[in-house]
Amino acid sequence: MASVDSRRVGNGGGVGGTFQPYLDSLRQELQQRDPTLLSVVVALLAVLLTLVFCKFIRSRRSSQRAVLLVGLCDSGKTLLFVRLLTGLYRDTQTSITDSSAVYKVNNTRGTSLTLIDLPGHESLRLQFLERFKASARAVVFVVDSAAFQREVKDVAEFLYQVLIDSMGLKNTPSFLIACNKQDITMAKSAKLIQQQLEKELNTLRVTRSAAPSTLDSSSAAPAQLGKKGKEFEFSQLPLKVEFLECSAKGGRGDAGSADIQDLEKWLAKIA
Repeated sequence: MASVDSRRVGNGGGVGGTFQPYLDSLRQELQQRDPTLLSVVVALLAVLLTLVFCKFIRSRRSSQRAVLLVGLCDSGKTLLFVRLLTGLYRDTQTSITDSSAVYKVNNTRGTSLTLIDLPGHESLRLQFLERFKASARAVVFVVDSAAFQREVKDVAEFLYQVLIDSMGLKNTPSFLIACNKQDITMAKSAKLIQQQLEKELNTLRVTRSAAPSTLDSSSAAPAQLGKKGKEFEFSQLPLKVEFLECSAKGGRGDAGSADIQDLEKWLAKIA
């Protein structure tokens, strides 16, 4: 029987080329002996390669343990970060750098995630998003539900960029829009926030697609949000965008417990 060369397997796309000479030699020898045996061997090899590929994909996914908390300044990201980790209330302030910590997920598997709170300042947020997006298993986009009406354009601008970046990743992260500060009387509901964001993102999509394109023909075409020719809806995206309501501060002030149970359940689901 033909001998097998010891070769290094690179990425998943090179597996077929690496083993092809061996498979051709094996097929010829088996055809000369027993065609039935050839079918069995080929089937076993196909199963083996499928298992190896699936394990490779799972290992890449499991290595992505980061959950990025993003949003505008004063949306409540940092207090959510603290509440998830400690359950306690703490006064927070606008930060100019990231904060990260291991979060023990509340599920039967006992898994953990790395929560990363990214700065919300306009001059920093895209820079930090670029730094951490490749390691993201999930993105939690935090919205100040009480200030949403006056911040809707800024929220939509940042969300547009985060969605475009997330769609461009090889392993698309889970995506949640957390409508925070529901303890405040004038807070908008998650349903209303979703509807207004869809309208605003549709406007952004039209204006950006109409903007002059770069003269550099070698640059890749910008990603398109939603379906061309149709009003934008989150359901059109290749990644699932979910909405929920929460309150990092809680309904009884600083001493009260936070209303973040739905967020904790979502994190347990995606872990």
